Amino acid sequence: MSSAPESSSSSVTDVSHAAPSDSGAEDIGDYLLSLREVAKNFGPVQAIRRVDLDVPPGQVTALIGDNGAGKSVLIKCISGIYPPSAGQIFWKGREVHSHSPREASELGIATVYQDLALCDNLDIVQNMYLGREETRIAVLDEIKMELDTKELLKDLAVSTVKSVRQLVGSLSGGQRQAIAVARAVMRDSQLVIMDEPTAALGVSQTAQVLDLVRTLAARGIAVILISHNLNDVFKVADRLAVMHLGELVSHGPISNYDTVSAVELITTGQSHRSPTSV
Repeated sequence: MSSAPESSSSSVTDVSHAAPSDSGAEDIGDYLLSLREVAKNFGPVQAIRRVDLDVPPGQVTALIGDNGAGKSVLIKCISGIYPPSAGQIFWKGREVHSHSPREASELGIATVYQDLALCDNLDIVQNMYLGREETRIAVLDEIKMELDTKELLKDLAVSTVKSVRQLVGSLSGGQRQAIAVARAVMRDSQLVIMDEPTAALGVSQTAQVLDLVRTLAARGIAVILISHNLNDVFKVADRLAVMHLGELVSHGPISNYDTVSAVELITTGQSHRSPTSV
């Protein structure tokens, strides 16, 4: 594995291309999502500052950092929960201002949090269509919802679910993650943010979730994967973004990092290992 770019806690290193705050539209237009100089303050506390990040379509971008590094605040700015205090967010090259998760969802951004927001007492189909049920002549179209759910799970290679009429409370952790992701994809999401999707999962369930992440990328869907598990990160990520004390200290192709350089960046905000040329 090749090593990470030299980085400092006061500047961002992108080993694939420069990402200055005054990047032209021609650069931003190459990406599904671009952040420029994004900051978020809570009163006198500066949670994140001057974040520049590009997320390409059809690739997995792993966002890593220690607890309190600013990862959760950053994704909440992207997903419309927090308005940025400063900076710009571009979607497909156009500046956007999402003032709610609904507005972010309408753009095509879906976030799957650790709690998954599933109802254990409802079956898979009911969870998939909760709040957006299909109707036919003012009656629930159960047949269409069930067929569409089966088709989507098949497309996502989710093969461990015996019946789409199983109660979600009876599913394993890996299966529950798959249902939460499938629900996001069903809403025509083009970017899926996954917050610690393999936390507390066993080996086989973790493998299922990682396979699902790669399936999403293969379908052209961008994924931002937040994880503390570097083994998972290096198995599925195309790009790596490292946060330290509220700053994005390094980002670029995963091939320019290894676990040692990643740990150095997480813990100190810098690494002196030379990057591989790209």
